[in-house]
Amino acid sequence: MKFSVIVPVYNVADYLPKCLRSLLAQDCDDWELILVDDGSTDGKCPELCDEYAAAEPELIRVIHQANGGLGAARNTGLEAAAGEYLLFVDSDDTIAPDTLSRLSEEIDKTHADMYIFSFRYVQEDGTQSPAEPRNDARYGVVTSLKEQPELLLDPPMAWARLCRASLFTETGIRFPGRVWYEDLCTTPSLLRAAKTIVQLPDPFYGYLIRQGSIMRSSNLKRNLEILNALDMARAPFDKAGETETYKPWLSLLAVTSVLDAARRVLLADPKADYLPDFLDYVKKNYPDYRENELLPRLGKKKLVLLRLLESGQYRLAKTLFALAGKLK
Repeated sequence: MKFSVIVPVYNVADYLPKCLRSLLAQDCDDWELILVDDGSTDGKCPELCDEYAAAEPELIRVIHQANGGLGAARNTGLEAAAGEYLLFVDSDDTIAPDTLSRLSEEIDKTHADMYIFSFRYVQEDGTQSPAEPRNDARYGVVTSLKEQPELLLDPPMAWARLCRASLFTETGIRFPGRVWYEDLCTTPSLLRAAKTIVQLPDPFYGYLIRQGSIMRSSNLKRNLEILNALDMARAPFDKAGETETYKPWLSLLAVTSVLDAARRVLLADPKADYLPDFLDYVKKNYPDYRENELLPRLGKKKLVLLRLLESGQYRLAKTLFALAGKLK
């Protein structure tokens, strides 16, 4: 079997049918769909999963488990998967109908360990953004992290890539459970483990922007979990003695990540007493981050905001973040 598509499900009854319709519309036959009901409590999702599986018993498997969080549900799915390649899809999102067939064509040509593709943001009214731009992309070229370390700066989301199952099964790499930023914890390890990587321009994935999603949670202080995620992102390089080789990229990854997390806090509460913790992490772990020759890659807006955070001008930083919208 070529593909296993893994969908963690938790209390998303209003969105799950649309997600599953997009999956069932695939023009590819060589795949399976694994739905992991992660202890849903809405009284609807478990039944929905079972109904879809009953209608497509040759295609869909359902696993019901006690709640363990998104990472744990993905782990359950990957451990049960029979496919050579794994695609993770969040249960409120959608994929284009030709996703699997196009990926199958690319696999037949290049047989890479990982395929990274683009995506669109989708509003609840159906409005879609243009495909997200990809910096330094070398589309269609077989590469690796060693040859292209800037891959560390790509959006780390698990759903923005197709991975050979052996990247997990032969390395022991797994998603952490019950944490935020589980993709940042895991993706650098996968990038390092992949011997061959191909980038594709296709915006296969539609990421739904909704008020109730995890990353829009009002529990602002959990944004500090990005600091632990950055530790986990760096750990495989430390273990392999490769940190110095990748240090400029790991340093810039840390700066970019803490800026994004700080932005979420700033927009809601510029008086949060833990705001200094974000940059303190960078100063402790990358004390020479200001001398990093890659720093200009942040762009003018982020560089200005970095300076404001360094000087503790949080209210002004909030104003700039609000005016700039999503930073480029």
